Amino acid sequence: MSNQTTILITGGAGFIGSHVVRQMVANYPDYKIINLDALTYAGNLENLRDIEDSDNYLFEKGDITDSAQMERLFNQYRPDGVIHLAAESHVDRSIENPNAFVETNVMGTINLLNAFRALWQDNWEGKRFYHISTDEVYGTLGETGLFTETTAYDPNSPYSASKAASDHFVRAYGETYGLPYVITNCSNNYGPNQFPEKLIPLFINNIIERRPLPVYGDGNYTRDWLYVIDHAVAIDLVYHQGKNGETYNIGGFNEWKNIDLVKILCKQMDLALSRSEGDSESLITFVKDRPGHDKRYAIDASKINRELGWKPSVTFEEGLARTIDWYLNNDEWLKNVTSGAYQSYYDAMYGK
Repeated sequence: MSNQTTILITGGAGFIGSHVVRQMVANYPDYKIINLDALTYAGNLENLRDIEDSDNYLFEKGDITDSAQMERLFNQYRPDGVIHLAAESHVDRSIENPNAFVETNVMGTINLLNAFRALWQDNWEGKRFYHISTDEVYGTLGETGLFTETTAYDPNSPYSASKAASDHFVRAYGETYGLPYVITNCSNNYGPNQFPEKLIPLFINNIIERRPLPVYGDGNYTRDWLYVIDHAVAIDLVYHQGKNGETYNIGGFNEWKNIDLVKILCKQMDLALSRSEGDSESLITFVKDRPGHDKRYAIDASKINRELGWKPSVTFEEGLARTIDWYLNNDEWLKNVTSGAYQSYYDAMYGK
């Protein structure tokens, strides 16, 4: 019997997932890293071109909502650990189609928990189920205060409600069946390879094409921003050193009002594209607010800093500059992901 550690990463072709897969493949040559992804609109194997031929990496196309397929895969690969990132994650889409979020985020998570539990039958030594969640499960903050690991859940969108439910199921399997788990709740991620439905890549793409920059409401919604590569490092650390049954909040200590963030992005894009100052800012267009829009999120990440020694490695301005460079140097990637289906979605969400 091989003693090789096998880790199954769900959603590994997506934005955060691809960075986690790369982190694990590069840092643990003795592990077997299995990337399980359904390759829906936001999953893209181009995100992993640089490591796809690595000896310790394997891709499996599969859907976590298919319980029989999950059972087969778990029996085939016998993963010691699961790092579960696969999720429907866009709030606007959840408002359009809540059921898809229940299917993937709740039922998909339960299928993985069942398959993991059935495989090891309570023989849990050296095993771990790591569930990646979001700060949105905590609801919204006023002008002051931060989300901590003990903040009560108060989700306001179908997306955050589905993630909250999946968090509860992971904890329930820990309590009821002794399944060893860790959970992390992270703030807004940004960086290379992010699908351009999310604010920063959406606006980078629109500025390149001189399209309007749709800002919700008055633009004063506040978010905490985390550079995705810093997040991948944190996930690696929590997987290997976190304590079973614990939750860790991962944030960038980096709050920005949307409108201020957009203005900084416009300035950096004008520089990068050699456009005159104010050129990109003139594209800002305020659009009707979305329902149930949370006013402010901010994470207290002092626990992961105190217990595991993690902190962000880049300032927001540095991370943003790197992100802009990546998109400008990978225009083929951007063209490929913004063709066809993306165009229809964009028109439906923001108008022609």
